[in-house]
Amino acid sequence: MDVNLIFKIAAIGIIISVLNTVLIRSGREDQAMLTTLAGVIVVLMMLIPEISDLFSTVKSLFNL
Repeated sequence: MDVNLIFKIAAIGIIISVLNTVLIRSGREDQAMLTTLAGVIVVLMMLIPEISDLFSTVKSLFNL
């Protein structure tokens, strides 16, 4: 796993947090929730290849 991936996830978290706060303060709770959900989906899409690599490594380690 690359350190850049951790920084990207942290940056997305900070941006989503700021957007969420701004949207809630302006009375747009529905859009704030959708923005948070979109952020979670983006991070999960970034992590799927890493999780796949982890399972491949475990599979080859135990000769499954």
